[in-house]
Amino acid sequence: MTRHDPVEALASLRHEFGEHGGVNMSIEASSTFTVVDPATMPDIFAGRKSPESGGCYLYGRHFNPTVYHLGRQLAALEGTEAAYCSASGMGAISAVIFALCNAGDHVVASHTIYGGTWALLNDFMPAKTGVRTSFVDTTNLAAVKNAITDRTRLLYVESMSNPTLRVADIPALAAIAHEAGIPLVVDNTFSPLVLSPARLGADIVVHSLTKFIGGASDLIGGAVCASGEFIGSLMDLHTGPLMILGPTLDPSVAASVALRLPHLALRMAAHGERALALAERTEILGVTVAYPGLPGHPDRALLERLRHPDFGYGGLLTIDAGTEQKAMALMNTLQNDHQFGYVAVSLGYFDTLMSCSASSTSSEMPEEALLNAEISPGLVRMAIGYSGSLEQRWVQLETALRATGLAPMR
Repeated sequence: MTRHDPVEALASLRHEFGEHGGVNMSIEASSTFTVVDPATMPDIFAGRKSPESGGCYLYGRHFNPTVYHLGRQLAALEGTEAAYCSASGMGAISAVIFALCNAGDHVVASHTIYGGTWALLNDFMPAKTGVRTSFVDTTNLAAVKNAITDRTRLLYVESMSNPTLRVADIPALAAIAHEAGIPLVVDNTFSPLVLSPARLGADIVVHSLTKFIGGASDLIGGAVCASGEFIGSLMDLHTGPLMILGPTLDPSVAASVALRLPHLALRMAAHGERALALAERTEILGVTVAYPGLPGHPDRALLERLRHPDFGYGGLLTIDAGTEQKAMALMNTLQNDHQFGYVAVSLGYFDTLMSCSASSTSSEMPEEALLNAEISPGLVRMAIGYSGSLEQRWVQLETALRATGLAPMR
């Protein structure tokens, strides 16, 4: 297993100057592009020529120079041959599923994943395409292996599960997938830089750029990082899901994301440092807290083996308040009495974002699926920010935990 240093890879990427020599690449706003030699156009449409093989850019839904540049940066970040970006994380995930599956095929996926992805695989795909999914506990490698059939076309997991924060054993899962002749697809939205799934054996890595990579909760975007051949298939003029279905990332958004990548390392380290400190102190109070960096977390040893040591253990923790009523009371107190953070979905913001997963980001899952995934009604997911001082935020959190009865009064 070769070591991939994502920060070094980004730093060594050839710089793209702006149109007039600016230190930042220009935003290419054109929806269509001039073909200087008309005789070249048939070759471009047939896929025989591209901007890198004697052709030129064709149309903004296909390839855009600014979006293409961001894709090169994200490929360097994840250690893949290529990448391209979509208008949302779900756009990226959907494109991958459609590219790998035909009508009547089968998917094996983790039983604990983002609610939107769960709905795509459990509801949308069977109804529209006949593609069905077996949801399994992917920490049980035997169960994963047994779920694969001759119609299975991919194995899908999240590097850290949403919202339970279980860590995928990517090397072991990759070995199972490859033995069956199928790709391992990993959603790495929760742990950019912390984990490098492609280095660990994953074939395709997807991201919601909206979260940590975007970092300011002000844009929507997604990305697929994979081999050049696979990215090319997504953009095929006849059957490419990103081309035909059209979930294209806006070039202005791509340029904004590209400007944030240089300080992603600083932000991920800050998120991880703050989350670890709050988790450790919360655990001491006797509160039911889950965080992959805590010694008692079931995947702590696995994460130590897989992670990049410079970026901590991730920026999310969960507190199980027991009931939805207590979860709502805790979040209300934290937001409205103490300004600890915001009751809002998403993650990666510089302030803390809190939500009760069972009734928000996992609400697409029925009660039985929530139970199987161990998502309790009172599970509060906290995407820990880095604004304010640690001591200020800890006083706010501790006071709220005591006020709502989750920790004993002094």
